[in-house]
Amino acid sequence: MPTVIVSPKYQVVIPKAVRKSLRLRPGRKNQVLEYGDRIELVPERSLKEMRGFLHGIDTTVERDGDGV
Repeated sequence: MPTVIVSPKYQVVIPKAVRKSLRLRPGRKNQVLEYGDRIELVPERSLKEMRGFLHGIDTTVERDGDGV
């Protein structure tokens, strides 16, 4: 597991292997989430990128009424 160091300016360098496997590019926006004692970076995706990400989902499940 790669290790990173927080600089005096609170910057970290993401290891090259991780950047490559996640296809990170300069300027890409990420949301920062704090979970207890860890930090997660979640890439922001445009609606265009998200198109079709639920392809094949099972829509035959029984649903609640309209909630009224």
